[in-house]
Amino acid sequence: MPDKKIIAFVLYPGVTLLDAIGPYTALRGVPDIEVRFVAHEVGPVPDDSTQLYLSATHTFYETPDPAVIVVPGSGIATDAAIADTGLIEWLQRTAQSAQWVTSVCTGSVILAAAGLLEGRAATSHWGYLSRLEAFGIEARPDDRIVEDGRFVTAAGVSAGIDFGLWLAARLSDELTAKSIQLMMEYDPQPPFDSGHMSKAEADVIEKVFTDLAALTAP
Repeated sequence: MPDKKIIAFVLYPGVTLLDAIGPYTALRGVPDIEVRFVAHEVGPVPDDSTQLYLSATHTFYETPDPAVIVVPGSGIATDAAIADTGLIEWLQRTAQSAQWVTSVCTGSVILAAAGLLEGRAATSHWGYLSRLEAFGIEARPDDRIVEDGRFVTAAGVSAGIDFGLWLAARLSDELTAKSIQLMMEYDPQPPFDSGHMSKAEADVIEKVFTDLAALTAP
């Protein structure tokens, strides 16, 4: 029996939980894969609220050759993750042989900082697209998933679920991915239509920018 493909979800303090748990919920149903949550040490890693935790199952050292790398984003800790030399070096090493190098939300900014998206197109949370452009990357604000070769980036937070199903189809087949979607009962019908900058009303956008400013204030 062939070895299972390892999907490595990168964890770091301040990670946004849904960025990881959304695609994980889709991908865990793919046959012949092993999901790992990887960090510097095995054990609990706090999320961006500091009230919840994900548990790292393996260290970076124990996961030298994953088939799939998934880098979740963060609302507050993206720069701290970029400054984490060990994390960045692990990404640079493992990306050389990985079948898929992927991200959700600001995880793409971390990939960009590692030099892995140079000359490529990518997306991220709308609030961080300018960060991608600063790295010389073609930012695509209207795309929920951007595939550029074996590098795949998903937009903000909830886009991770769409990405997880997209990747499930490529790691297995469309029937499997559709079955996973049905098992999840993923049939989104949001009560409001303000999930993209092109749709949100002016007062909603103003409030979001006010709230973001308060979050980042010293």
